[in-house]
Amino acid sequence: MGLISKTLILIAMVACLFSVVNAIAGEATFYTPPYTPSSCNGFTNKGTMILAANHGMFANKGACGKRYRVRCTGGTNAGVAHPCRGNTIDVTVVDLCPGCAGDQIDLSQEAFAMIADPDEGKIKIEYNEI
Repeated sequence: MGLISKTLILIAMVACLFSVVNAIAGEATFYTPPYTPSSCNGFTNKGTMILAANHGMFANKGACGKRYRVRCTGGTNAGVAHPCRGNTIDVTVVDLCPGCAGDQIDLSQEAFAMIADPDEGKIKIEYNEI
């Protein structure tokens, strides 16, 4: 294997490790339509790949429009044996979740269903700002 190939492989490995190290662990629930009005966008519809942030993350609307990559890491209530689907999703902050704990986010029902079985209701996640 050439020096350039080895270097590219090493760079890719470091990039993957950097992403894992910076992941924020937490939990996610979901909410159902209608998704408007929202704290960030009023009655402007921003689609279904969205999230409502906890108070700390929301930062008095400072998080509006920020994008996050979210991955399910496990279940929380033993309702579903293997709730995670093995996917990641990219979602945009559009709202505040007033009832969310400091380590929790609230995904749209459609976003949640892409990464986990909705029957679980609440999942463990890792997420990064993108």
